[in-house]
This record gives sequence, structure tokens and C-alpha cells, in this order.
Amino acid sequence: MRERLVRTGVALVDAEGAQALTLREIARRAGVSHGAPRRWFPAHLDLLSAIAREGFAELAARVAEADREADRTDAGPRERVETLTGVYLGYAAERRGMYELMFRHDLLESGRLGLRETSLPLFARLAALVAELRPGTDPVTAAGALWANLHGLAQLRHWGSLSLATGSDDPAPFVRAALDAHLGPAEPTR
Repeated sequence: MRERLVRTGVALVDAEGAQALTLREIARRAGVSHGAPRRWFPAHLDLLSAIAREGFAELAARVAEADREADRTDAGPRERVETLTGVYLGYAAERRGMYELMFRHDLLESGRLGLRETSLPLFARLAALVAELRPGTDPVTAAGALWANLHGLAQLRHWGSLSLATGSDDPAPFVRAALDAHLGPAEPTR
């Protein structure tokens, strides 16, 4: 039943967004009484955290696949950051409701169901790459600033504000500008 409720929540967030994730609606769609989820998830935050954990697991799997491909092609740290950026923004665009749920402060702050332990390795991966690219700087601060920039780009793109302000919905030039600003200019290709 626990897995069924989580699967139902994942389907609901994908179909209707994070705001649709009420206990009552998840229970209804799972075909159980509205009080049944409380047996497995004592608080609504617990169920939301379990759903968000699925999103972080999927994003981590995508990042791991990108890392394996980068290993095969012997990509350098800058190329790896560019690839991770593409994975992150792609996920934000493809799984909009899940993406919004995953980064809700109340879920991450609560630490329910080990959500931080699922999400923090993704940030640590970015910080490690930044450390390779920017020795002598604080990689956590630089990675945090880059991530905030990418998160803002994902949000502005989703809301339509990016194209309204800039005349373009193509994230590529903005990603390049963000990477150059936070990591330094890319080495020219030969």
C-alpha cells in the first residue's frame, strides 16, 4: 500500500502539479479511504517527502548515466558541468510538477525520510566539479551560486518570463553566460 500511494502521488504530480498532492486526492486516486494514507504516512509531509524522494532518485539516475557517458568520452570537468546543466534543466522542463515538489523548502528542511541524504549528493557532485575547475575558491559557494542561477533559469523559462524579457526561450546562451560567470570562460575548442 505504501508503494501504491507513492506511485499514485508521482502520477498525480506529473499530471496536475505539486498543488494537487492532497492526502484526500491521493487516497481517492489510489482507491482507498481518505484516512488510509495516515497508516503508512503519519503526516502529509511524510507522503510528500516519499514522492519527492522518487524524483531525486530519478534525477540522480539521469546524472549517473550522464557521468558514465562522460567517462566513456573522457570528458573534462567543464564538459561534465555542461552536461549536468543540461540534465538538470531537461528534468525541470520534463517533470515540472515533480521538480517543483522536490525543491520545496519545507520538505528539504524537515529531513523527512532521509530526503536530504537523497538530494545532497547531487549538489556535492556539482561542487566537486566546480572544485576541479576553480581551485582556490570555495566550491560550495560557487556551486550554490551556479545552481541558484540554473534554478532561476528553469523557473523563468517555465513561467514564460525568459522569452518575454529576452525574446528567446532557448536556454543555451543563458546557460553559457551563467557557466562563464561562475566558472570562468570556457577554453576555446581547437
